[in-house]
Amino acid sequence: MSPTRPRAAALASAALAITLTATACGSGGTGAGGGTGGTDGKAAPTGARLDWKPCSAPTAAQGGGKKPGKGWECAKLPVPLDHAKPDGEQIELALIRAKATGGRRIGSLVFNFGGPGGSGVATLPGLADTYTALRSRYDLVSFDPRGVGESAGVRCQSDKELDAAFQIDGTPDDDAELRATLDANKAYVDACAKNSGKVLPHVDTVAAARDMDRLREALGEKRLHYFGISYGTELGGVYAHLFPKNVGRTVLDAVVDPTQDSVAGNLGQTKGFQLALDDYLKDCASPGGAKGGSCPTQDQITALLKELDGRPLPTAQPGRGLTQDEAVNGIAAALYSQETWKYLTAGLREAIGKGTGNTLLLLFDSLSGRSPDGHYSNLGAANRAISCADSDQRFSVDDVRRHLPEFRAASPVFGESAAWSLLSCTGWPVKGAWRTPEVSAPGAAPIVVIGNTGDPATPLAGAERMAEKLGKGVGVRITVKGEGHGMYGVNACATKAVDDRFLEDKVPADGTTCS
Repeated sequence: MSPTRPRAAALASAALAITLTATACGSGGTGAGGGTGGTDGKAAPTGARLDWKPCSAPTAAQGGGKKPGKGWECAKLPVPLDHAKPDGEQIELALIRAKATGGRRIGSLVFNFGGPGGSGVATLPGLADTYTALRSRYDLVSFDPRGVGESAGVRCQSDKELDAAFQIDGTPDDDAELRATLDANKAYVDACAKNSGKVLPHVDTVAAARDMDRLREALGEKRLHYFGISYGTELGGVYAHLFPKNVGRTVLDAVVDPTQDSVAGNLGQTKGFQLALDDYLKDCASPGGAKGGSCPTQDQITALLKELDGRPLPTAQPGRGLTQDEAVNGIAAALYSQETWKYLTAGLREAIGKGTGNTLLLLFDSLSGRSPDGHYSNLGAANRAISCADSDQRFSVDDVRRHLPEFRAASPVFGESAAWSLLSCTGWPVKGAWRTPEVSAPGAAPIVVIGNTGDPATPLAGAERMAEKLGKGVGVRITVKGEGHGMYGVNACATKAVDDRFLEDKVPADGTTCS
C-alpha cells in the first residue's frame, strides 16, 4: 500500500508515529546469497570484535535526524557480501546499542523494526522510552540490515528524480499513462542496477538472517534474543528455520504471513487497509469521534481520489502537488496507528473542504522516507531490492489487468494502487529466491507470535499461519482485539506478555486473547 513496498510488510507504527509528530504538526530456504548452510544451525566463526564508539547523527540514507543522546554506542560488523564465499569480499553492518540499566543483565536483545528497509540504527533511539522495562535487563541492540542505510545501502535514484517519479500516475487509465508508468519503473530499475548492481544479488532475507547469527556471535551470546516487528517477523522466522538451536527468547509482533505469495500478500494487505479505514470512519462518526468538525465519508474519499486523477491538489511545497497515488498512500500512512487517525481526519478535511493537500502530502512523505529537507532515505530502494531478491514472481501488464477486479472489490480506495504495485519487480536484474519463505523451526525455543484484529498492513491471519508454520510447540499465539500495526507499548495485555517472555522467561498460553 505504499509507494515503495511491493509486499505486505511495513515499518513499526511507533516509528511512523514519531515521524508524523515531527511533520504533520507543522519453497526454498536458502535464497540468493544464502550459501549452502541449510538448517544446520551453524554459522562460520567470525572472530569479530565490536569496537563500540559514540554515535554520529543518522545519515540521510538512514533517514536523518538528531544525534542519539548519552548512552548510545555504534559499531560496524564485517560480514561476507556473499555468504557462500565467507572469505571473499566483506561489507560492514551498522550497529547501535544502549547498555542495560539494571543490575541483573540477561544479555543483548536485538530488534528489527521492519520495512524491509527500515534503519534500526536510526529507529531504536527514538523508541527507547517504549522499551524502558526491557532495557532494565538487556542491552538494546539494532542494526541496518544489508542493503539498508549504512550497511552497503542500495542506491537508486536521486531526490529530484524520486520527486518527479512520484508525480507520475501509478494507476494508468490509458495507453499514455501506462507507457509513462512502465518507463518510470524501468528508469528506477536501471538506476538501481547502475548504482548498486554489486549488492543487489546479496540483500535477500536469508543472507540477512545469516548476518544476524554473525551478530549474535559478535555480541557474545549463545542464543539470539530477538524482537521482530512487521517484516522483522519474516526475518525472525527465517532465522529460526536456519538456526533453530540458536533461538533465544523471541517475540514476533505484527506478523507477515509466510504462506502468501506476492498476489495474496498484496490482496490481503488491501483488505487490511480497507478494514482499518472502515474502522476509522466508524470511530470518527461515533459520538465524540469527530473533534472540530465533521467526519469524511468513504464516498467523499473515493470522489476526492477520482478528482485527483491527473489533477493534483496544490500544496505549500514548491513544485509538488498532491497526486492521486500520494493521497492514497498518505491515507494508508495514517492507518498504521490509531493515534495517527487524527492526522487523517485533518488531511481529508483539508483536501475535501479546502482543496489543498498539505497534510496528506506530509503523511505520504512519512511513509516514503522523505524528510522535511527534501532528502529521501534509502527505505524505498532497500525495500524494493530486498523484496525482489526474495520473491521469484514477476508480473506483466496483462497479469495486473487480470487481477484488477478482485483488488477493486477488496477496496475502492486502495485496490488499484495495490494491484499495479505488482509491477515493482518487473525487469529486476536479480532473480528472486522463493515464492514464500521457509520458517519451520523444529527444535527451536518457543516463539511468541502476536497478531491484531485491526492491523492494516499485516492482517491477523498472518500471525496464525506463522505460528502454525513455525511448528507445534514453537509458535505461541497471542491475539489482540485492537487497531494498529504493532501491539507492544499499545496494548497493556500484550505488553505484559512480552515483558514476561523477555524478562522472566515465561511463555504465555498458546491462543491467549488480549482485549
